[in-house]
Amino acid sequence: MEEEAGVLKEGFLVKRGHVVRNWKVRWFVLLQDKLLYYKIEGGKKEPSPKGRILLDGCTITCPCLEYENRPLLIKLKTKTNTDYFLECCSREERDSWALDITGAIHAGHPVQVQELHRMKNSFKLLENISLHNIVERMYDSSTGIKLTRNLDQGNRYKETFTGSALVDWLISNSFAVSRFEAVTLASMLMDENFLRPVGVRSTEATRSSDPSEKFLDDSTALYMFAESSKKNTSSKEEVHFNISELSGTIVKQGFLVKQGHKRKNWKVRKFVLRADPAFLHYYDPTKEDNKPVGGFSLRGCLVSALEDNGVPAGVKGNVQGNLFKIITKNDIHYYIQASSKAERVQWIEAIKPLT
Repeated sequence: MEEEAGVLKEGFLVKRGHVVRNWKVRWFVLLQDKLLYYKIEGGKKEPSPKGRILLDGCTITCPCLEYENRPLLIKLKTKTNTDYFLECCSREERDSWALDITGAIHAGHPVQVQELHRMKNSFKLLENISLHNIVERMYDSSTGIKLTRNLDQGNRYKETFTGSALVDWLISNSFAVSRFEAVTLASMLMDENFLRPVGVRSTEATRSSDPSEKFLDDSTALYMFAESSKKNTSSKEEVHFNISELSGTIVKQGFLVKQGHKRKNWKVRKFVLRADPAFLHYYDPTKEDNKPVGGFSLRGCLVSALEDNGVPAGVKGNVQGNLFKIITKNDIHYYIQASSKAERVQWIEAIKPLT
């Protein structure tokens, strides 16, 4: 596991997609030399990271004003000119993340001084070409890399390509001169979370300590884009809120995981607690319109912590720990998960006086 080194900070942030510019909530873990991010499935952090941002040589911009509707952004630019946009839920939270990331970037030399740097320094990307350019070209439907169905140990994978096909493509498009250069470039694309290994062979290779062996120039090693280029379109019915219920003073805000009413699936939502009038609203942090997707008056509500042993009644899936429940005066039950016991206590203590 990559998290063995000391964790400096962790929590939810909203990340802009690399290729499709959509926004997704991820659980971020800041280590001495890198920032890992994880997908949350069913209220649980997946065991292995979805991606990593190497902090050596990174520059940070905060405040970052590139998105008008997202004022609480931090921008990280890696050594290989890849931009990451991370959104926080409040100004305090943003400044605290920015301070800790800046500290990690400047804390002397990163923990692992990889041989990869030697290779990267001896191999310069053409000045006017970034990894983004390469990936955009790879996606091109006519001149890009051909995606095929492949088998690996009995598993069928759609939309994949082989290691040697990518090496061929990089050389034929003049992004690399030799196969060695193309392998170095391909491993940079993996480091920067543009590509990911699929199947046993290519996944095992990424564990190699030798950077030149992380990506396999091989016709049996499979890879795919880390993000599919298809956009998910779904039309949801609009929820309308009375302006007055959004006019209260904000008492507390933050990311929490909430169980859906209909499908009972767990999703990260940004919760905003307001007083006078007392309401709790929740927002989909991946959307830019800043309109709540749900909310309720706290008058007459009951709020309580749920036991941490076993899965409480009413909770679907194997979600345990740091749960609390709010029952509205209309007897609607909301199940919510905080990321720590302390955070759960803070939320309950903030809500109680307003009920």
